Amino acid sequence: MKFNSIINVVEATLFRRRLAVLVFFLLTSIFLLFQATQIKLDAAFTKHIPLNHSYMKTYLEHRENFGGANNVLISVCDTSDDIFNPEFFTALKGVHDKLFFIPGVDRIQVKSLFSPSTRFVEIVEDGFAGGPVIPANFQPDEAGLAIVKGNIEKAGIVGSIVADDYSCSMVKTSLMEIDPNTGEKLDSIVLAGQLENEIRGEFEKDKISIHIIGFTKMVGDVAQGAKGVVTFFAIAIAITTLMVFWFCRSLALTILPITCSLIAVVWQLGMLSTLGFGLDPMSILVPFLVFAIGVSHGVQMINSVSKMVNNGKTSKEAAQLSFRVLLVPGGIALLSDTVGFMTLLSIDIGIIRELAITASLGVAMIILTNLVLLPLLVSYMKVPKNKVSKEGPKSSSADSIWHLMSTFATRKVAMVILALTAVLYIVGYINAQDMKIGELHAGAPSLHEESRYNQDTFLITDKYAISVDYMSIIVETTADACTYYDRMDVIDRFQWRMENVPGVQSAVSLASIAKIVNAGYNEGNPKWRVLSRNPQTLVQSIARVPSSSGLLNSDCSAMPVILFLEDHKAETITRVVDEVKVLASELGNDNLTFKLASGPVGVMAATNEAVEAAQIPMMLYVYGAVIILCLLSFRSLRATIAVVVPLYVVSTLAQWLMTALDIGLTVSTLPVIALGVGIGVDYGIYILSTMSVKLRNGATVQSAYFDALKERGSAVLITGVTLAIGVSTWFFSDLKFQVDMGILLTFMFLVNMIAAVLVLPAIAAFLWPERK
Repeated sequence: MKFNSIINVVEATLFRRRLAVLVFFLLTSIFLLFQATQIKLDAAFTKHIPLNHSYMKTYLEHRENFGGANNVLISVCDTSDDIFNPEFFTALKGVHDKLFFIPGVDRIQVKSLFSPSTRFVEIVEDGFAGGPVIPANFQPDEAGLAIVKGNIEKAGIVGSIVADDYSCSMVKTSLMEIDPNTGEKLDSIVLAGQLENEIRGEFEKDKISIHIIGFTKMVGDVAQGAKGVVTFFAIAIAITTLMVFWFCRSLALTILPITCSLIAVVWQLGMLSTLGFGLDPMSILVPFLVFAIGVSHGVQMINSVSKMVNNGKTSKEAAQLSFRVLLVPGGIALLSDTVGFMTLLSIDIGIIRELAITASLGVAMIILTNLVLLPLLVSYMKVPKNKVSKEGPKSSSADSIWHLMSTFATRKVAMVILALTAVLYIVGYINAQDMKIGELHAGAPSLHEESRYNQDTFLITDKYAISVDYMSIIVETTADACTYYDRMDVIDRFQWRMENVPGVQSAVSLASIAKIVNAGYNEGNPKWRVLSRNPQTLVQSIARVPSSSGLLNSDCSAMPVILFLEDHKAETITRVVDEVKVLASELGNDNLTFKLASGPVGVMAATNEAVEAAQIPMMLYVYGAVIILCLLSFRSLRATIAVVVPLYVVSTLAQWLMTALDIGLTVSTLPVIALGVGIGVDYGIYILSTMSVKLRNGATVQSAYFDALKERGSAVLITGVTLAIGVSTWFFSDLKFQVDMGILLTFMFLVNMIAAVLVLPAIAAFLWPERK
């Protein structure tokens, strides 16, 4: 009674001061619209990695010495498949210089044929001779090019800086976290635009092709593809508008829920900007979900108002009654959505946490715009009769459909439904165990295989001996450890063991370079390609390797073993990481430890482990929140079971679908499961809120379900179909991750709706006693 009194007070206060409340909404909307125009795309590299993961602590600790995982690789290629011509070297020099002066580029890490640190060493009668691969007096004539070609072969950089077939040459660097010009975080999207315009746009010509890869370039391409989201948003609005108009047959009643839902999106973006957040390309889809959720709740409100008007109420009375009736189920449903999204904060990855905040803010705005603003606006208009409440022109036809569907709540039919559901769940659960954690395809998984970025990736992988997928294992030891044979021998044995792990293409470390240099001091005899046990000889072997090589730090207390992998598929990363852990335990000692991990694949490994660790807790938090809110709302364990069990079955089937479609559980797909549960619970709450009232009044389960279908059924069905059609347009996106999300959300929207009208009443048939 006390709770009902609070609702009555809120209702009376709002509707007595309708004009003042609407003025407040208008002023707030103007302010937040201005704030929304100030929002920017934000794609910082560190947001995409679990910073508190042990691998990432190692990565951050040694990033300054060995470079980070945020690299840019630019392959300059000659279309004639021969780089030894003046035009090519002019272009290569131009790319090197242009990249060197782009703000945010770590100039120390810029590496190409024109870098002074790119040197060759050769064995001569007196020992060693060497110098820069491209000498200071280089002229791109026939003689000069012949000298450079010889130096390239002596330097042993074919396959790394120069392509195996001499058709391309690489310019690569690492990026800093802070833009030195602004003192703020480096804007990856702006830098990606500079790479595209100032390097590819300027130097790609008839004979020269430019191929650029790296996290920053990938984010830039994703941001470019994300612009298409605006088109899909417009299409979704158009489809939703048509579906809502078909449902209510009134232009005014169509415009109101659409407008209120768009206001919720504006408020969401405005609040994000006000709180200092940007919008990441990976979470740019969330505003559409907010709009879709808003429309689904708006349709419920319009449906309720129209029915009451047809029962003789005025528009204002109908709006007030609908507000009172729907505030609790609608509020609980939206609160479930919000809490469900907030559980994503438990995942230690910045982009997922921002997505959680973005989605939660949006759903919180819907509570105000669609449960408060919408009925207030409706109270001022004249709602036409016979639009919704009669379920179309032939109410008897609709009633016959509802009567047929009400048999789902009879035990004889329910037994069949539950048996089929159980079979589906068992099959789904078994197949869901094969769901992989991480990326399952080569190239950038956010983009389609035929995208320019992935085509550049495939070309670089094909042209060069080293893979762009590499992982650095940092060997932490005591100062000057590289002068001790026992320490270097352990590193050498670790490297040899790792080179023989399936999926590892090659490996390099200071130990392997020292062996090559030692052979050079002995006339290049392969028998001497070993680590010397003599400290002086060992010092001689490593003296020519500078710390700028990335193979040791200044005091030789940290040395990476760089593993080049064949790909970054989840199973490859898992296999390599598991073997590293075994060998680290076997070969490590008090003076020497092997630390995972740096490099792009090290980041992927940490992300995969963070996603895997978060999967079960996230689901427990989501379902825990839904269960608690349902218990508070219905104050009935039976009602909670009836709502939650279908949700859980659908979540399991969604994981089966991911396995069947070869979609891995990643940063972009993990939140979809939580989003699907949060949004999917709305159907069940709306249906059961009507059923529970009828059941408390002594109605049979079938009768209660029949009344719920008459009151809410059409609205539930139309919103489920509308949401599914809206996200199904994502199938045509330029972004692969958006296609995957579209497939999963379409499935969850539709199947959760089907489960709410099919499985929920079947469960209810056995949870409530039969009455005559």
